[in-house]
Amino acid sequence: MPRSLREILEKADELADRFESRDPQPDQVVEADSLLSVHAAFRERADAERHLADAVAAARGDGQSWAAIGAMLGTSGEAARQKYGHPATTR
Repeated sequence: MPRSLREILEKADELADRFESRDPQPDQVVEADSLLSVHAAFRERADAERHLADAVAAARGDGQSWAAIGAMLGTSGEAARQKYGHPATTR
């Protein structure tokens, strides 16, 4: 294991050279479509979470109780307040 800065830099250069000169064989290449699907689903979920937080903030702004909001979310009012009641989602 490299210990000095010089050893670390030499090892980094060695690894960079190995990476740049690597030419994978066709049977070693893995398609990334499934990972792209995971990333797209993650972004959709993040968008939905932002939309939900905005909707909860709007409901609170309209005077709706945490109990009513929790009922719409399928949880308790206290759980809804704990998740959505922080300053970033209240208006």
